[in-house]
Amino acid sequence: MSSESSADEAPSSNVAAKGFFGLVAGLNSVGTAWIFALMLLINVDVLARYIFNAPIQGVAEIVELSIVGIVFLQISDAVRAGRLTRSDGVYLQILMRRPKLGYSLGVVFDLAGALFFVSILLGAIPRLIEAYERNYFAGNEGLFTVPVWPIRLILVIGCVVCAIQFLALAWRNFEALRAHEGARG
Repeated sequence: MSSESSADEAPSSNVAAKGFFGLVAGLNSVGTAWIFALMLLINVDVLARYIFNAPIQGVAEIVELSIVGIVFLQISDAVRAGRLTRSDGVYLQILMRRPKLGYSLGVVFDLAGALFFVSILLGAIPRLIEAYERNYFAGNEGLFTVPVWPIRLILVIGCVVCAIQFLALAWRNFEALRAHEGARG
């Protein structure tokens, strides 16, 4: 009976995993497209300054807000792919020589990463609500203004997705630890 329920659960979890992977890849793609659009905007601004002596208003504010948005759109993919800045030299040696300890450390590290992003999330949600309710904006009135809440929303979404990605990695390390112990026992 348990093998049937495991077989029934596998496709639904596989669909959920594929859907989550698609979400992470989609956020990364949006971030990449945003970088391209930002590059175009900066180049057009430079040309407008040079050729027409007429800069585009608000480019500095757009770039400033965009950096935050791009980082939080792409960070979950960096975590998933193992490209987040970290030092793996000692960890990989531990994993090769003492897999049980290595997988245990992997679980702890990934849970710490999830906790870190949850703590950012807990601080970001009230700031998102405040920015939306009070209509905060960046820029100078009369010249150029842009609302701040969409960037804060991206930050919240990015934190949620990244925390889930860290939890998925922690689960993968936990499963590897169980499989290693099962192979020895």
